Amino acid sequence: MADTKYIFVTGGVISSLGKGIIAASLGKLLQARGYKVTIQKFDPYINIDPGTLNPYEHGECYVTVDGHEADLDLGHYERFLNVPTTRANNITTGRIYQSVISKERKGDYLGKTVQVVPHITDEIKRNIKLLGTKDKYDFVITEIGGTVGDIESLPFIESVRQLKWELGKSCICVHLTYVPYIAAAKEVKTKPTQHSVKQLQELGIQPDVLVLRTERELKGDILRKVALFCNVEEGAVVQSMDVPTIYEVPLVLQDQKMDETVLRKAGLEIGPKPEMGPWKNFLNKKYTATETVTIGLVGKYVELPDAYKSINESLLQAATYHHRKLDLQFIHSEKLNDENAKEMLGSLDAILVAPGFGQRGLEGKFSALRFARENDVPLLGICLGMQCMVIEFARNVLGFAEANSTEMNPTTPYKVIDIMEEQKTVTNMGGSMRLGAYDCELKAGSKALEAYGSTNIQERHRHRFEFNNEYKAQFEAAGMMCTGENPETNLVEVVEIPSLKWFVGVQFHPEYNSTVVNPNPLFMSFVQAAINK
Repeated sequence: MADTKYIFVTGGVISSLGKGIIAASLGKLLQARGYKVTIQKFDPYINIDPGTLNPYEHGECYVTVDGHEADLDLGHYERFLNVPTTRANNITTGRIYQSVISKERKGDYLGKTVQVVPHITDEIKRNIKLLGTKDKYDFVITEIGGTVGDIESLPFIESVRQLKWELGKSCICVHLTYVPYIAAAKEVKTKPTQHSVKQLQELGIQPDVLVLRTERELKGDILRKVALFCNVEEGAVVQSMDVPTIYEVPLVLQDQKMDETVLRKAGLEIGPKPEMGPWKNFLNKKYTATETVTIGLVGKYVELPDAYKSINESLLQAATYHHRKLDLQFIHSEKLNDENAKEMLGSLDAILVAPGFGQRGLEGKFSALRFARENDVPLLGICLGMQCMVIEFARNVLGFAEANSTEMNPTTPYKVIDIMEEQKTVTNMGGSMRLGAYDCELKAGSKALEAYGSTNIQERHRHRFEFNNEYKAQFEAAGMMCTGENPETNLVEVVEIPSLKWFVGVQFHPEYNSTVVNPNPLFMSFVQAAINK
């Protein structure tokens, strides 16, 4: 395909309607037709990236292969498309202004007054088109964060308006709105959608496709009414009704020929309808599973499931491919201790100790680890979860009662987890951790090697602290083996206790590398161990 087509996904009425899922689903449908597709997210907040944001603010921080801390929607993009994302796939207002101000300081604008229009909007447009011009994608789908009418989103919307004018048929706007059901009146209301589209039109953009988010199926007369009052052709009004799983959404949109509408509007041939075989096979396994596997996720953000979004989805994918329903139980680490561990964890098939930062909830993680170790319950520790495995083992097996991480206690006499050497001079918090994909060599006979089926793997990292190699010999003599290391730095990335059925901790984040059609091998092995129990 000669020219890259740009699709913009905007939202109206309220947030959290699922623009990311719609963008990912449309991308999947176009990809299934043989097109090269990528998706990017533009977030209107002034943070440079989500790396310094508390999960309560924005859910999990996703990490790309090139070490960029990104919005959690990039996880959806990767899980749907099975294609890695990079720094170029997530841009914030902060990144845009940082770039423009940097250019102004260097004198790039030759003394001109720097303004939102054209300088900020030009920088936004440059970033939008970067993926299309650099990597030659057929479709670049851009999700605009927030809702139409938000003050902070205006420069992004203006940039979309300019691009629609400049690119013509190569630029398509998909607008997602909400159609509420009023129980007292026993009817759905389209007025919020009409107002949202009107607001978009006032900013100079006529949407090409409307997606109506709804809890109840909308009848044909409602869709025709929306088309008439919003200036959109009837076939281009699509409904996205609540479904049991987000992975059904591509098929729901395909049934309404949304991908065909987009191709027609882009001036492209429609061609035969894709079979979506692997996708349907995944869903078929999910819906025909009769047995259940019960896994407990121990963490301090369990009241906010989006904080562990990639882990949740990785477990679901692995359980599905093992033809099991997943019963994922969230266990707050602040409410867990040695006394109630058996009561809270005794019925689980396996335990996952979650990543995170800081002291809060740490003792509860130690209790979960001790219970799993002493009762031979399959356990996976990720990042801080792996570090907690090391600390708990040091305290209760090696007898180092005061063992700790220098993150929690800088003066601990047993620094079994210590800050990485290159992190000791770091002063800025943002984007300064060990981030992105790194090599890891796995040792023969390890559970990790058995899972991956390869000695050399690559997984993504997000941490400042590491296993202290000064204690390596003592740990291995007592039964905790270091079975995965970075070949360049000798950083310990995997620890295991071989005498137990399945007790593995990883410094990296395998959840960032698990997709619908390609589940992560470590999660597959972990869930198999849970089933075996």
